[in-house]
Amino acid sequence: MSWKDEIMRITVLTVPDCPNAPVIAERLARVLEGRGAVVALVEVRDAGQAERFGMTGSPTVLIDGVDPFAVPGAPSSLSCRLYRGPDGRAEGAPGVADLQRALDAADACTIVEPVRVEDQGRSVYGDALYRAEPSAGRGR
Repeated sequence: MSWKDEIMRITVLTVPDCPNAPVIAERLARVLEGRGAVVALVEVRDAGQAERFGMTGSPTVLIDGVDPFAVPGAPSSLSCRLYRGPDGRAEGAPGVADLQRALDAADACTIVEPVRVEDQGRSVYGDALYRAEPSAGRGR
């Protein structure tokens, strides 16, 4: 079985009572319609958890352990997160088109080396993607 045959795993990291949790859930449901994926909502309650999971604000979306909207060098955070849309407006969750592009990119992405523990939370692939967990993702 190739890594493309595996189910995509999406993790949504939020703080408790995040007002954008329902927004991201609705948008993910729209882009995932008819597509195989496992979605998990994880409430992050303290700074240690935020650092371990690679959360840089609520909500953080991880696709197979990768934050496709990561800003290199952004610290872990329990704060609200803003996403800039193509029109420049800031929103509390990624737009549907941005999520679709991120899912399509994840389907096309091939990672051949696992991320080392010391590299978690840093851009190690020369772009804006990083892995939150070294064992996360397809093809491991």
